Order: sequence, then structure tokens, then C-alpha cells
Amino acid sequence: MMLLAGGVTFAALAPRGALALDTAQARALIDRAVGEINGVINSGQSETAMYVEFEKIFARYADVAIISQSALGVAARQASPAQMKAFTASFQTYISRKYGRRFREFIGGKIEVTGAQQVKSFYEVVSTAYLRGSAPFEVRFQVSDRSGRDLFFNIIIEGVNMLASERTEIGALLDARRGNLDQLIADLRMLG
Repeated sequence: MMLLAGGVTFAALAPRGALALDTAQARALIDRAVGEINGVINSGQSETAMYVEFEKIFARYADVAIISQSALGVAARQASPAQMKAFTASFQTYISRKYGRRFREFIGGKIEVTGAQQVKSFYEVVSTAYLRGSAPFEVRFQVSDRSGRDLFFNIIIEGVNMLASERTEIGALLDARRGNLDQLIADLRMLG
């Protein structure tokens, strides 16, 4: 499966040569991330405190630079280094809270890693989310070592692809601001 990242396939962004990452390492990374997510979900913390913890988890286990570049799409190539840095920081808070709200629905439940496999130049780690009063559903984490560290670059929850969804949403937000990236950065800080 090739993922488009602002007109560039993920395979083009993926590391060249032999993969240092393997299936066991990809699974171990997501096992740790899921363990921390489960801990926050069932911690009894306030919603605000949970969002802070979800952002820390996202920053620790996600390839925020690749995810934010993909979400920004073509505009990422036109952004200055300072704009990309500011966008990445505001996007990290925004996405952490957005997905934190989704994970908050899991209170009283858990996420359990069930398997992992190599898919072309990355690994996909499959997990099952168990929520009270709901049928279990699948959550897939896509992992690579593109940035020099083992990190996930995409989450697919019940078939909804985070990269594709965020690219569409961020594109619409940027269009609504007539392509003004600085305004989008400021607004994302407020949305986060």
C-alpha cells in the first residue's frame, strides 16, 4: 500500500537500503505506546491532564515531522523552515488533543496489540480496541525508522486513515484561510 504525502508517496519518504527496524521492534514500540495510552485512559485524570499526557505519548512515539509534513501536503514544500517548525509544533498539540478525545472514549476499556507484519518499507502493527458496551474494533499503527528512530507515522482506526483524514482537513482549513499558513498555524494553536 502506497500512501500519498502531499503528492509524494510514503515509499519515497521511507528509508533507503536495508531496514534496521524489524517486526519485533515495531511491535515492541506499539506495545509500549499502547501501554502508556491504556495507563492514561484508565488513570482517572481530568480531561485536560489526559490531553497533556496524550501529547507527550504522541511526541515520544509518533514521527511528528513526517505526519505534519504529510498533513500540510503541497504547502509544506512552499513553507519556510520557520513556518514548518511552527506548523509542526501547533499540529502536534492539535492532533494530540483530537486523537486524545477519541482515545478518551476508551475509558474502562483497553487496546491490545495482536500482531505485526512488514508492509513494503514499513511495518503495520495491528491492535484491537475493547470498549465497554461496544464491539471490539481494529486500530492499526504504521511504523518506520525513516527519521532515524522507530516511530509510528499513521494510525488507522476502524478503517479511517489518520494521514488521509488530516491531509483533507488541514487542506480545507488552509483553503478557508486563502492559503495563509501563518494564520493556519495561529488557529491550530487555538484549536489544540
